[in-house]
Amino acid sequence: MIRLLRYSILIIFAFLYEMSATAQKRKADKTGPVIVVGKTLSTSDSVLVKQLYLDGLHAKMMQNTQQSTDYFRRVLSIDPANDAAMFELAAIYYLKNQTNEAEIQIRNAVTVKPENKWYWLLLADIYKQTNNANSLLPVFNELIRLEPYNEDHYFDKANSLVILNKINEANAVYDEIERLYGTSEFLTEARQRVFLKQGKPEKVAAELEKQVKLNPKDIKPLLNLAEVYTRTGSAEKSVILLKKALATEPENALLRLSLADAYRSLKQFDESLIELKQAFNNSSYPIDEKIRIVLGMFPQFADIKVRSGAHDLAEILTKVHSDDAKSFSVFGDVLFQEQKLEEATASYRLALKINDQVYQIWEQLLRIGLSGNKFKEVIADGETALSIFPNQAALYLYTAIAYAQTKDHTKAINYLETAASLESEDKDVIIQVYSGLGDSYNALKKFKQSDEAYRKVLELSPDNSYTLNNFAYYLSLRGDDLEKAEQMSKQSIQLEPNNPSFEDTYGWILFKLKKFKEARVWIEKSISHGENNSAVQIEHYGDVLYLTGEKDKALQQWQKANQIGGASDKLQLKLNGKKYIE
Repeated sequence: MIRLLRYSILIIFAFLYEMSATAQKRKADKTGPVIVVGKTLSTSDSVLVKQLYLDGLHAKMMQNTQQSTDYFRRVLSIDPANDAAMFELAAIYYLKNQTNEAEIQIRNAVTVKPENKWYWLLLADIYKQTNNANSLLPVFNELIRLEPYNEDHYFDKANSLVILNKINEANAVYDEIERLYGTSEFLTEARQRVFLKQGKPEKVAAELEKQVKLNPKDIKPLLNLAEVYTRTGSAEKSVILLKKALATEPENALLRLSLADAYRSLKQFDESLIELKQAFNNSSYPIDEKIRIVLGMFPQFADIKVRSGAHDLAEILTKVHSDDAKSFSVFGDVLFQEQKLEEATASYRLALKINDQVYQIWEQLLRIGLSGNKFKEVIADGETALSIFPNQAALYLYTAIAYAQTKDHTKAINYLETAASLESEDKDVIIQVYSGLGDSYNALKKFKQSDEAYRKVLELSPDNSYTLNNFAYYLSLRGDDLEKAEQMSKQSIQLEPNNPSFEDTYGWILFKLKKFKEARVWIEKSISHGENNSAVQIEHYGDVLYLTGEKDKALQQWQKANQIGGASDKLQLKLNGKKYIE
């Protein structure tokens, strides 16, 4: 318990290092003398004080903070020197983050009863919260006076001195700790922090070397020493130290990982990977730590060696931890990053076979299926996922997209409406839901609902180029509000230049507005920017050629569109009559 307390103090102190000297000086003036004037109580007052105090404790236990505050204040109005009431009030104020009021009460309490260590400890907590390092020193001096054999108070005092940049005084306290209690891991770490603050890594190494000599079987100081060597440009020393340790502990995964770091520092990447593989093959080393290492490699996946190494390590995970879904999930993530989508899907399915309760895997599986146009698989997986996670809007969305792609727009709308009814904090999901509703309602010729859905998207995302294009195109097909359609289409190509689909839409709207020459320019741009032009694009090109007087060329384009397949219902009439059909 004491060790945990010390760690919590060190963590709290960590952010104080940057505290300015001005702030310290400004807050130090609160530590002047405190005078508390008491009075002699009558028997009736004494009884009343006791009752009020007990009532205050009861109200506190019932979590009625305001009532308990009132009771303790009444105690002090009768008995101004009641240190117990002062302490309770200070604790209440501290929890409410009213540090000024808390400090006043607890300073009064330690003045009345300076032998109570709990009062001093609360005062220390307040000074930590208010970054008042100057005032902490006398508090820890008092705690050392009260508990001269409590090692933690010495550490706290030394840490305060380090914060105040009084390094010599801090080192003197550390020397006192070593004299009283001997050397320890905590003392070594504390001195390391001081030396690092001073920019003296060699002194850190010296402290650790001493620790390694004193405790040759203790792995932690050895690992810390290796890390210091590696970080300070002496990775060769690290390699020698760790290899010597591995001779007696070849199965120690931590030694292997530290050696891998040293080799990486020396740019010996093959040797580093060998050590990582050895560590990953150790089944006793936690899988979560191994996963952290693999995920840490993702930002460097542009380097083929790093990517290949991550692949090998993740594959080892699936063999060493074959009963853990996380191993297959991470391997799937690596394969996905390598664009090996079939293999990634297989790995994700193995993960779900072990544990189907991991939502993120289901979502990733659906995304991959949609990207590969495997819509029937997505529907099956989506239905299964929704039976486990029925309140996830994204699952309804992805399943709906698959239904829409198989032309089952009624089912798609049902799923999208359900997704829209769920409270999703993901704005992108909401936008995709309404965009999908716009598309599917339009496919069912429910134009009013379609337009409403698209307007909802544009309210949420005015620069959504996909919706601007689709809304404009569907308006143009109906011949509705062509000026608005032109405006939206133009905005979409400004947002996403050289998009052949958007350019075709803009050209088609200009065509509908009878701006044939301008239409031809944009449709030709669309064709030049598209790698696999659709039958609709080619048919549109034939239409504009016909109406600009190039009828033979128009017929050629219609024939080409017919060969591609998927053009409008009127294409065959155009071919048969060799003329444009409105």
